[in-house]
Amino acid sequence: MTRGSAEVRLDSLLRTACDVIVERGLANTRTADVARAAGVSQSLVFYHFATKERLLAQAFAYAAEQDLARLDAVVGSAATPLEKLRKILKLYAPTGRSKAWAMWIDGWSESLRVRELEKVSRRLDLRWKEALTEVIAAGVADGSLTCEDARGAAWRICGLIDGLAVQIAVHERVISRRQMADWVRLSAARELGLQPDQLT
Repeated sequence: MTRGSAEVRLDSLLRTACDVIVERGLANTRTADVARAAGVSQSLVFYHFATKERLLAQAFAYAAEQDLARLDAVVGSAATPLEKLRKILKLYAPTGRSKAWAMWIDGWSESLRVRELEKVSRRLDLRWKEALTEVIAAGVADGSLTCEDARGAAWRICGLIDGLAVQIAVHERVISRRQMADWVRLSAARELGLQPDQLT
């Protein structure tokens, strides 16, 4: 097997593992389940990942990196800080059937028990907070935002979205996505010296 085909196989395994995890949950996903779904031997899964914990952590990171790539594109764009803020709030909030958020919630839960997963979860989670902090600080610098503690505001805004996203992902119809978006805009506006309609 050439290096190129090995990379393709690894990418395919990670995509398959993500699908299996969304369906079965992190705690109930076995390497045999991923191997069966991918149509490969279990020994090939172990060849790439060595342990079930490493497979789960890398699959979780793989799924999260798709969203983080979009985040990096927003932060690195030529848009104004206010435009970037609007885009990040929309990007971070759950959409559709919230499969990605279901995986995040599952990942946080399993991170209490699986050290390798906790390391990955922490690193990926912090990237969102750091990116939002950077955008808020840039907005303060150009005068479009008012905030004395960019890092604290970023953590509070992300914390609110995290909590509301759990409600949407776990408890169907408790609140609507529209309600969530309104509450997030209201909270972010209060944090950053804006009117909520400036974040639509």
